[in-house]
Amino acid sequence: MMNFFKTTFAGLNLPNPIIIASSGLTSSPEKNQELEKAGAGAIILQSIYEEQIEIQTKTSTQILPQKTGDSSRTGMKGMQITDYLHLIQETKKRCHIPVIASIICHKAGNWINFVQQIEMAGADAIELNIFALCTENKGYTNLLERLYLQITEKVKALISIPVIVKISKYFSHILQLASDLHVAGADGIVLFSRFYQPDIDIHKLRIHSGDVFSSDTDIADTLRWTPIVSNKIPNASIASCTGIHDWEGVVKCILSGASAVEICSTVYQHGNEIISVMKRGIEEWMNVMNFRSIGDFKSKLNMVCLKDPSLHERTQFQKYFTDRD
Repeated sequence: MMNFFKTTFAGLNLPNPIIIASSGLTSSPEKNQELEKAGAGAIILQSIYEEQIEIQTKTSTQILPQKTGDSSRTGMKGMQITDYLHLIQETKKRCHIPVIASIICHKAGNWINFVQQIEMAGADAIELNIFALCTENKGYTNLLERLYLQITEKVKALISIPVIVKISKYFSHILQLASDLHVAGADGIVLFSRFYQPDIDIHKLRIHSGDVFSSDTDIADTLRWTPIVSNKIPNASIASCTGIHDWEGVVKCILSGASAVEICSTVYQHGNEIISVMKRGIEEWMNVMNFRSIGDFKSKLNMVCLKDPSLHERTQFQKYFTDRD
């Protein structure tokens, strides 16, 4: 029965397609062990930021993994790079599922050398969450795209473990970026990252953080682009992310061409038990549909039969609004 759920993403063998995204949920070895017990297929450790790496490596020529330490210190605030390596080591000792490190970055700086230490500490892969905004109005043609590629190529040149790149949906040519990343050596591509959401307090007249959780309606863009990218770049390994809150969302993403999904908000809202609820729902649906493995229905709806997916999108657009006249 366990073979029901097996899948491969970014060269990693997963017991099931449900990956826990980088967050406070994955900030300690104890939490990660509980997530594995709850049924997670892989874990992406809470991210370390490039600024944290670069500030600390300025005073140290070599960072060695710690053998012992207080795992409670691995939270984002005041993150020490030795603690991060310890988090990798201790999680690997406790968990048998893939353990993926995560770095949030915005430039190709000296922090990149730290990925070698991450590999030495035992991480099964690295996810690069590149968060950069263009705030100038000239001279920045394709800057972000070139930045993604530059970072990916430099990291790939230093390590042998898989490199996963998590991209945002705010690009004019998502398909081209995904294709270029695949050519540059990205072992996996995640669609999409969910950036910090700002809001404004109109009474105190200040900017503050908006809703940190995604909504199940956020899955729309994920379901638009996952089938397009998986169809046009058939050899790319794709994970869907953002707006996946239930087992139906997982199924929709796999039908669209994803090999796995990343979830976060729904675990915060419903607890670790949502993982087993999702797996049970997927299994029951597969039994009803007579699917015996993930591979039986992966990519069934990835637009493979359509010569021009954009025509399909326009047809549905016209139908949607015509029906409401």
